[in-house]
Amino acid sequence: MTAPAARAGADGSAAPVAPSDALRWWLAGLFGLWFLALAWEPSDRKTWLLENLLSFPLAIWLIASWPRVALTRTSYLLLFGFLALHEIGSHYTYSLVPLPDWLRLGEGRNHYDRAIHFAFGLVFTRPIAELLSRAVHHTSKRLVVSLSVAVILALSTCYELLEWGAAVITDPEQGIAFVGAQGDIWDAQKDSGLALLGALLCAAWLFATSGWTADHWPTPSKEKNAP
Repeated sequence: MTAPAARAGADGSAAPVAPSDALRWWLAGLFGLWFLALAWEPSDRKTWLLENLLSFPLAIWLIASWPRVALTRTSYLLLFGFLALHEIGSHYTYSLVPLPDWLRLGEGRNHYDRAIHFAFGLVFTRPIAELLSRAVHHTSKRLVVSLSVAVILALSTCYELLEWGAAVITDPEQGIAFVGAQGDIWDAQKDSGLALLGALLCAAWLFATSGWTADHWPTPSKEKNAP
C-alpha cells in the first residue's frame, strides 16, 4: 500500500500525506531491533525499567493506532528519532551517557538529559498540534499551536512530578538515578524550560510553514476515500 497523493489545503498548498504501511513496519522493525539491543545489559536494570514505563507503551500505541490516528509522515519520523535517542539514555542512565568533553560545556555535568527534554518539546509539538487540530475542528494556527505549546509544558511538568514520585516510592539510589538531577537543585525547572523552548521553536516552524492545518491533514476517513 503506497501513500496517497498530497491534497491541496485551503491555502492552495500541498498537504502532508499519511505514511504508508511499509513505513510503519520499517519504523516498527527498526525501533524493535534498537530497543532490544539497548535492553541488553543496561547500566542499571531498575532504572532502565523506570525510564521505559512511558516510552515503551507509547511506541506500542503508535504502531497499533497507525490506521486510526493517521499522523503525518514527518510526525512519525520525528517520534521515531526521539524514542531512539531516549533508549540510549535508558540504556546508560541519562547521567552516564558517554559524551565527549566538549559537549559537557566545561561544567562536568552530563547534559544528555537536558538535550532530550529540549527534543521532547521540539518533536512532540507537531504531532500534538495535528491531533488537537482535528479534535477542536479548528484550522486557526494561533489556537492550535498555542494549545500545543501549553500541552507540552503541562506534560513536561507532569513528568517532573512523576520523577519525584518515583524517587519517593523507590529506594533513594534508584530514585536519584531516575531523576538524574546530578546535584542541580533547579533541574526540574531547567528541564521544563528546555521543553518549552523546544516547543516554541517548533511553533515558530509551524507558523512559518503552510499545509498543516486540520482541513487537509490526513485523517483515517479522508485516506480511506482518497483516490
